[in-house]
Order: sequence, then structure tokens, then C-alpha cells
Amino acid sequence: MFDKLSSRLAAVVEGLRGRGRLTEENIGDTLRQVRMALLEADVALPVVREFIDSVKARAVGLEIHKSLTPGQALVRVIHEELVRVMGEGVRPLNLRTQPPAIVLLAGLQGAGKTTTAAKIALWLTGRERKRVLVVSTDVYRPAAMLQLERLGQQLGIDVAAADPASRPVDIATRALEEARRGVYDVLLVDTAGRLHVDEEMMREIRDLAAALQPIETLFVVDSMAGQDAVNAARAFGAALDLTGVVLTKADGDARGGAALSVRHVTGRPILFVGVGEKPEALEVFQPERVASRILGMGDVLSLVEEVTRKVDREEAEKLARKVAKGKDFNFDDLLAQLRQLEGMGGMAALMDKLPAHLTARAGALPKGNEREIRRQIAIICSMTPGERRYPKTIDGSRRRRIAQGSGTQVSDVNRLLKNFLQMQKMMKGIGKGGLGRMMRAMGGRMPPGFPGA
Repeated sequence: MFDKLSSRLAAVVEGLRGRGRLTEENIGDTLRQVRMALLEADVALPVVREFIDSVKARAVGLEIHKSLTPGQALVRVIHEELVRVMGEGVRPLNLRTQPPAIVLLAGLQGAGKTTTAAKIALWLTGRERKRVLVVSTDVYRPAAMLQLERLGQQLGIDVAAADPASRPVDIATRALEEARRGVYDVLLVDTAGRLHVDEEMMREIRDLAAALQPIETLFVVDSMAGQDAVNAARAFGAALDLTGVVLTKADGDARGGAALSVRHVTGRPILFVGVGEKPEALEVFQPERVASRILGMGDVLSLVEEVTRKVDREEAEKLARKVAKGKDFNFDDLLAQLRQLEGMGGMAALMDKLPAHLTARAGALPKGNEREIRRQIAIICSMTPGERRYPKTIDGSRRRRIAQGSGTQVSDVNRLLKNFLQMQKMMKGIGKGGLGRMMRAMGGRMPPGFPGA
């Protein structure tokens, strides 16, 4: 997300190098380019105008600290204004009411409401330790109820039974009674996708909201919808008493305009951002961190939190002790590392949170990085326990068997083995105190054989 906007703004700020101070003349062209970058990112025109006026008012004549260049000073102003535009009113999900707290999800068709309902339920059970019941009131798309039921089984989330022949209001009312009987903390209500121009469907969701009196009514919007997201946000905001916004599919949107526009149009804060297809790929919206990512500063805090939460610390310490003693790094060790990496969304997801200058040093990641990780896991899983511990025993016939068992080519197995032996040699060097020498030799690049190297 924000890739195009980040690269454009980086180029714009670079143009201010060597200027002594920020004046109306020397930032005029810069702000015109910022305006174009925002418009190309599908930010709504009224938002762009307000943003540029605010930056200009603050930047012109700004006293620049002697440790900052004019470009850095402008970046600071832009960063603070981005935080203001996106972050006004941002708060935690409000569940302070007599249980069950009712959370209603509304939005256009295809925005990802059903998946988002499952993600929020998983987030509430895992992070907030809440008992959650989820129900689908989408009687127009029978697959929606089945989809939610399957997600519930997969993730261990309780899903209320729903009859497609019933009215949405009746389904939701029965689910509320079940939530009360079962002493649930939260009832999440998934609704049918609807076009904002369909008056009958909009009346239906107004009736649903009136019957349930939810404490949170969240507008779920596809980040890639561009200006359509703005129009839909305006219509849903007029029909419902929206309390917050959830941005979905943010990982697939290189522009990021919806994040800047929807909050301004609805007047409601963004609470969550969906950053991938996996159930865990939901982040609490934090404007300071998102603004830093837009400006190429990365989001190291989120990266640290994610690694702390998902990395098996005991396994990491065990591997560190093994390497320190100079013992052989084997395929079981690599498999454990690959699975942890896959659980965090792969190298691309991690690199996306690093500052731009660090990702540039690491080199460009190839497309399909996650697919390569899955392929390597399949190859290792096709090996016998002995082959994983002693890779040098894998001869030609074993390589053909491993390739067949993993659904890959012999060349894929050969490449993994070659990279692994380089990695094993590198690990031995670390164990013998050669870490500094190895890092100098790599020149800041990824180690050979590392996924994404």
C-alpha cells in the first residue's frame, strides 16, 4: 500500500536539497507535485485542497532547525498533516456497554465484509480475550452464510445458525438472543453487500440498525475502490449512524488514496486495516505509523510487535545456541524458520515495514516470494528425517524422489540444496566468530539462499 505515493513524495522532497529555507517561491513547485501525487493516488479533491493549504500555511517561513535540511523540514510538516488528516478521532473499538456489545458491518458488494467479520472476531478473541458470536444476515448470497460458517470452523469462532429464508432482522434478533443466553461479550453482525443507490437495500440496513441499536456501526470499504469508495462512504454515512471505518485489501493497493479520503468524507475514524488474505492479517489503524510508511520512513514498531507476537522465542534461542556452538544448521532448522516467515506474511510483508533506505540496501525482492517459500517448505517436507539432518546424502535418485513428492522440478531441489549449503557454511562462520567478516563480505545484502535474496 502507498507504494506509488511514497515514491512520488520521495522524489518531490529530494528536489528541495540545497535550499537555505522554505519560502513560497521554492516550495510552490514542490507542493504542485505533492498535489499531483495525491490526486494520482485517488485522494478526493477536497481532501487534497485542504491538505495542500495546511502544509503551505505551516511550511512557508518555517524556522528550520540547524540539524535539518529544508527537505527534511517539509517532510516533518507533511508527516504531521498526514497524521492529522487520517488520524482525527482514531480510537479503540468501543465495547463499553451491557454485553453483548453489538458491532454491525456495512458496505458495498465485494468489499470483504464476511472475511473482515471473521478477522475482527479472531482479533477480539486473541487480543482482547472476548467471547464473540458472529452471524451472517446476507440472505441474498447463500454462499456468504456458508463462507462464515467455514471460517468459524477453521478459526474456532462461534457462528450463529441462520436461515436464508428468514428476514435479516429476524436472523439478527435470534442471534442476539443466543448471544445473551450464551453470555457472549460481543455479537458481530455481517450484512449483505449493497449498492448505495439501491434505496430498498439501504432501507433494509437502516431497519436492521434500528432493531439492533449497535454500539459500533463500521463501514467496510475496499481500498482499491478509489473514488467509488468516497461516493459510497458519503451515501452510507447519510443512511447510517456510522461510528468507524475498516479499510480492506490495503496490501493490494499501491495508491492508498482511500485511507486519506474516507475519514474526511464520513467524518468517522479508521479503526482497522486489512493487509492480506490470512485471518491474522488485520491491523489496528495507527495514523502515525501509516504516515511514516507513506513517507518511506517504514513502520519498525509494527514490525517489532509482529515479530514479538509470532516468532517462537524458545525455538529462536535454541537455534542461536546451536549456531554459537558451531553445530550444523540442518533442513529442520530451515523449515522452522520458513514456517515462521510464512506466518508473518513472507519477506515482502516484513520489508514493507522497513524504512525505504534499508529496503533499497537489501535489494529488490522478486515477485512471488511467498510462493517460493511455500515451494521450499514442500521440498523439505518431502525429505526423510535422515535427509534433513544430513543433506549431503541426497544423491540424484533421492533428488528425483523429493521433486516428485513435492510436486516440483529436480532443478528446484538442486537450487534449494545449493543455497542451503551456502547458508550452512555461513552459519558455521558465525559460530566461529566470523560474523563481522561475513557482514563486510555481504555488503548489507541478504545472505545467499535466504528467501527473497
